[in-house]
Amino acid sequence: MSNPLIREKICDGVHFSSVTDSKFKHNRITVNLVTPLDKKTVTANAVVPFLLRKGCRSCPDFTRLNRRLCELYGASLSCDVAKYGGNQVLELSIYGVDRRFTFDNMDVTSQCAQLLAEILFEPNLRDGFFPEEDVKLERQQVVDAIESLMNEKRAYALSRCRQTMCKGERVAIEKYGDIEEAKALTPEKATKAYQALLETAQIEIIFTGCGDPSAAKEVFSKAFAGKHRQPILPAVQSYGIMPEGRNGVQEAEDQMDVAQGKLVLGMRAGEIKDKKALMATRLMTAIYGGTPSSRLFTYVREKLSLCYYCAARFDRLTGLMFVDSGVEIANRQTAQEEILHQLSLLQAGEFSKEEEQAALLLMQNSLRSVTDSLGAIGDWYMTQILYGSCDTPAQESEMLGQVTREEIIEAARRTVLDTVYFLTAKEGN
Repeated sequence: MSNPLIREKICDGVHFSSVTDSKFKHNRITVNLVTPLDKKTVTANAVVPFLLRKGCRSCPDFTRLNRRLCELYGASLSCDVAKYGGNQVLELSIYGVDRRFTFDNMDVTSQCAQLLAEILFEPNLRDGFFPEEDVKLERQQVVDAIESLMNEKRAYALSRCRQTMCKGERVAIEKYGDIEEAKALTPEKATKAYQALLETAQIEIIFTGCGDPSAAKEVFSKAFAGKHRQPILPAVQSYGIMPEGRNGVQEAEDQMDVAQGKLVLGMRAGEIKDKKALMATRLMTAIYGGTPSSRLFTYVREKLSLCYYCAARFDRLTGLMFVDSGVEIANRQTAQEEILHQLSLLQAGEFSKEEEQAALLLMQNSLRSVTDSLGAIGDWYMTQILYGSCDTPAQESEMLGQVTREEIIEAARRTVLDTVYFLTAKEGN
């Protein structure tokens, strides 16, 4: 069973957190650089973790870096770009076996932490900049990632609905930014972005695993000692309340070469004042469209056959809910009306105790599975930290079990439709 999160400040805007669980045999250390999404910086920031992954001063190329990882009992290094609410999170992770399972009692965790710190602070620069060939390669990777969003029509439709719904807000910006900005990236721009992140990003270092986190904490405490930082606080804003001056439901439509329409309804979950209201909204979303036994799946998809898929998702960091579905273009209006009808039934309290219990059990089972993976544990607590909480999955499961029927109905009544987006076929297709 996972222990609770322990979070300590080790420098201005830098926190070291640890969650230990003896069932694992490995440890994972992740450095998260958290910065508010900004159109001016998002694309240059996105390339930074992939450039850092290339090596460091002592291991300036993949060959030497991989040799070093092999010496650490086959440790692995990874990087990623994520989006949490209105924030871009750049992740660098190292994963290695705990010393208890080595032949020579090697302190793998400490050495992994040292390597990760060196990658962060002493990257492989040439004349003060990231090498041109590395920037060219990783720049193309970012371009490909942006283009792939358009090819994945379900994700593209969700993105377009969010952009329409929250135009001008940070949450409307995609984590990789703009394709033209990506194509224009240079070593100078990438290096400037890296240097700015070291100075201004909120840095969350998360240790998960079976070992003692103190050695890793000591490594990073020394690495950040004396660093001059001016951290910018993460963007914390709920978009659950309808903006002033918004009159009626917004509608947007795009035409592409598609055979199946993509219908997305963007909703605002209202003012969520406390954890009880948050849990009620989460459970309401599950009953509505978050599980295989939900109303959207059971009625809109299965019984009425109005769509190929239909699901609801709620983001606690933004207060937004999206219902997305794949529909025959001729069924668009009928599907939309039925999706909203199912919400109105929840608002009227027309759902059974069995539906409520099935959604609760599925959510609680999902929460139990969080602790099965070091990566999932880290992601869970990253969300918790940005939300301003430190609840364990078990604590959240218990809170969900205390939600009343009346609170579920109230959560449904707070939820209002803001935007309807439809991705349809080009005329003549």
